[in-house]
Amino acid sequence: MSYNIRTLAARSCYDVVDQGMSLSEVLPKAQALLDNPLDKALLQEICFGVMRFLPQLEAVCNQLMSKPLVKQLRPLQFLLYVGIYQLKFMRIPDHAAISETVDAARELKGQSLTKLINGVLRNVQRQPALFDFDNAPAAVQFNHPGWLITELQQAYPQQWQQILAANQQKAPLWLRVNVAKINPTDYAAALTRDGIEYSRPIADLPAAIKLMQAHDVTTLPGYDAGWFSVQDGAAQYAATLLQVDSSQSVLDACCAPGGKTCHILELAPQADVTAVDKEPKRLLRVHENLNRLGLTANVIAADASEPDSWWQGQLFDRILLDVPCSASGVIRRHPDIRWLRKKADIAALASLQQHILQQCWALLAPGGTLLYATCSVLPQENSDQISYFLQQNNDAKLDILPQQLAEQPYGWQLLPGEQDMDGFFYARLLKTDLNSISPK
Repeated sequence: MSYNIRTLAARSCYDVVDQGMSLSEVLPKAQALLDNPLDKALLQEICFGVMRFLPQLEAVCNQLMSKPLVKQLRPLQFLLYVGIYQLKFMRIPDHAAISETVDAARELKGQSLTKLINGVLRNVQRQPALFDFDNAPAAVQFNHPGWLITELQQAYPQQWQQILAANQQKAPLWLRVNVAKINPTDYAAALTRDGIEYSRPIADLPAAIKLMQAHDVTTLPGYDAGWFSVQDGAAQYAATLLQVDSSQSVLDACCAPGGKTCHILELAPQADVTAVDKEPKRLLRVHENLNRLGLTANVIAADASEPDSWWQGQLFDRILLDVPCSASGVIRRHPDIRWLRKKADIAALASLQQHILQQCWALLAPGGTLLYATCSVLPQENSDQISYFLQQNNDAKLDILPQQLAEQPYGWQLLPGEQDMDGFFYARLLKTDLNSISPK
């Protein structure tokens, strides 16, 4: 059976925006219905594009329709967005974009609306001024929810527009060379032999390689041999900043899908690594990654915020705490995040993060190091957390990272797009031995 790509795109976008499902959950299921890799890629391009430009697509529709489609017709409203996105932002010939989108309406039980959909798309084709948003509300101008724009304006008065612009870009494909198996220079040479263009732009990340174009990673040199993993440059700092050696015991407290767990073991192959995550399904990816890379860790399905249910009593020398967060730093990779996340989520996440941090701190040996990490750009989840934690724990000391700027007293904040990396936050905390400190 053949499936109309526009039908699948409209249903997927509807499932995200109206049903609250993530694109990473919805899209693979839709792609599985397609055989041709090019069709799968086109479906992803359309879905990602609609998520990136949803407010402007809605605004164009509002100019051309007396009211949006509702209730059982809602998937057809998203089909209109799919059609408009193709006409405005893709190189598909207009006639093909319109005819395929109208055909999709029939599959979505919208036979009676084919004339309306055709008319709206024809008007979009003829009226480029519909996309003049200079005087539109900020949410439409910048294609982000208003609450998030306000948060960024307050936190980054000089950089908020730069962050929003970076979120609209397509993320590059970063690789992390498995130094336990191959030298990064030798792997770069293998890419050159295969005619694959790349750069190695980060001096303090020698194993990081950025590809100039997207590729099917399974076709890259050494995939089956475990020569590399896919991991954004910003995320590659985690294992490096943790500074593990092979004699140490390490806890990766929120480990799935396992990229950072594997990186720790690549740098310190003999380290005793315990990897914990509370979602058993996500741990399947951790096992897959460990197996492909030829690495071994003690993987536990458990909640890091409740160590009494799994901890064996041995204190850890190093803890990586990549806590659940808003993911506001990786919107360019997951453009649906901006529509799934709500303002009220931030306070709830901050409370959870503080609880996990406090619980895991008790598992760290005196003299040990805990690296707090998020893929967020919001201070409530990052610098504010560390500031509060230091006030509450007199055995905690902030270890200033070399990358920290003077205006970042409580950790290192990377913003989306810096050196073409994701937005990330790191703070390194050292545990002092209070018993060894003489009273004054």
